[in-house]
Amino acid sequence: MSISGEFIIFLLLASSAIAGGVLMLNLTKVVHMVVALVFTFISIAGIYVMLSAEFVAAVQILIYSGAITIIMLFGIMLTRHNDESETAGPLRKILVGLGVLGFAVVMYLGVFSLDLGSEPTELHVDNTEKIGMAIYAKYVIPFELTSVLLLVALVGAIILAKRDNEDEEEEEANKE
Repeated sequence: MSISGEFIIFLLLASSAIAGGVLMLNLTKVVHMVVALVFTFISIAGIYVMLSAEFVAAVQILIYSGAITIIMLFGIMLTRHNDESETAGPLRKILVGLGVLGFAVVMYLGVFSLDLGSEPTELHVDNTEKIGMAIYAKYVIPFELTSVLLLVALVGAIILAKRDNEDEEEEEANKE
């Protein structure tokens, strides 16, 4: 069995995506968690490039690594949160480790027994056109609903931040 360069690149991208996810779960500062999430998003975009889905990779970087991450940072900055660290006991760490191991075994067994068929498919031929037709013909309602949901979330964050600002100003005025 010879190991190809493509296989090595896939292993590097997949392990960096997994490492970013694990870091995101284990870091204590929220901003560091977001950076780990961006690392994971970029690794997944690399996997998309390997699958000849360059358009999806570009959208992954622009939308998730850029826009969604910025929205998450704004949400973090605009809301109040207590920075009290919760220490995980050894039982919790063992249970989480067992859960991750169980998930890995189930995923391995699922992928190992996967049958993709024997017909060769050309993924890289007109994939951007096919994605556009699917989004704007078949999935136009969920696409627009997602846009409205993101807009409502942004307006809600601004309203909550403004309300918190007004409450702080009232508290300072009452202290004087």
